[in-house]
Amino acid sequence: MQSSKTGGQEPAALAGLRVIDFGQFIAAPSAGQILADLGADVIKVEPPGGDASRRSGWQADACGPMFSAYNRGKRSIVLDLRDAKDRGVALALVQDADVLLQNARPGVMEKYGLGASQLREQFPKLIYASVNGFGHSGPAASRPGLDIAAQAESGMMSMNGDAHADPTRVGFTIVDVLAGRTLATGVLAALVRRSVSGQGAHVMVSLIDVATDALSQQWAEHQLYDTMPSRCGNGQPALAPAADVVGTAQGKIVLSAYLQEHFARLCQCIGKPDLAQDPRFRDNAARVANRAALRQVLADAMSKVSAEQACVLLNEAGVVSGVVRDLEGAMHQAETHTPERLVSVSSPGNRMLRMPALPLTIDQTPHLDATLPDLDQHGAAIRAEVACQDG
Repeated sequence: MQSSKTGGQEPAALAGLRVIDFGQFIAAPSAGQILADLGADVIKVEPPGGDASRRSGWQADACGPMFSAYNRGKRSIVLDLRDAKDRGVALALVQDADVLLQNARPGVMEKYGLGASQLREQFPKLIYASVNGFGHSGPAASRPGLDIAAQAESGMMSMNGDAHADPTRVGFTIVDVLAGRTLATGVLAALVRRSVSGQGAHVMVSLIDVATDALSQQWAEHQLYDTMPSRCGNGQPALAPAADVVGTAQGKIVLSAYLQEHFARLCQCIGKPDLAQDPRFRDNAARVANRAALRQVLADAMSKVSAEQACVLLNEAGVVSGVVRDLEGAMHQAETHTPERLVSVSSPGNRMLRMPALPLTIDQTPHLDATLPDLDQHGAAIRAEVACQDG
């Protein structure tokens, strides 16, 4: 468990709060990790055999990649909710908790007496936070849901990828990750309200709503332009150059300079100031219509510099750009340039991972290293706490 203090600093933002995390896989556990990073005591309640993410695509030990990404700084206890005694322990934990997180299939928590209405009636100050696939009301509420289904049904896949290929999912579980952050935001808002009113809350998030919200700009574009968003690979359909990938002598860059003043800067930077007056490129509509020609001109202009050198020149000229890195390159860049934004995460087998820290700071408090919990590692201690509480 992380310390609530940071070497003489003020206590962490959520020090003293207790969170009971019944989540599995990503959405609820990632919200729990955010709260743990902010200083809360997060107790991860796992079924016999553990959170399924421990061994999802991994057999070496009980801390696979998915589990390692979203469970640092928590304490683990195994409870079999089919067992009356363990249900009693779970209820006792909730009694002393500020927040409960869960993303079980609809009806599962209610089956064990741990549903939102059941617990909030007993503990009116509790913040109960739920994630499901397709909303908490309506005909789809009982559907099982995963990230990929939300990507598909929200329209996200339909506009991702190359125009001449199948619709393509985003290359990681973006909806699950966004759902976890949305859930944490709702929990924090509910905690603020409770500090004023004393009221608990039921925070409800669904994967389909999160995916839909992520496409708000596309909703507006579809209604205002009366056109259907299409797949166009890199770049943005209505702007150029915008998120366009350009080759260099060594590597590729992505750049955006679609505003007139920015495009003029780009032309000046590559030594072709007259290009801004070329009929093919003199305004955004012309550049969109001649995107392929524009990319070729840019690639020719950058054919004698590396991607790193190109970005230095472009950034100095006030043009937004970035080197297209693979994951290993991005990890090296972070470790070399911004190590303060990484944390070391140890596992029970003494393996050490370097991981992205919570992407915010409060009063520049440094990020703390953390440990992954072994299955039921803290079970005895937590049960003792519950017994002491009952006593």
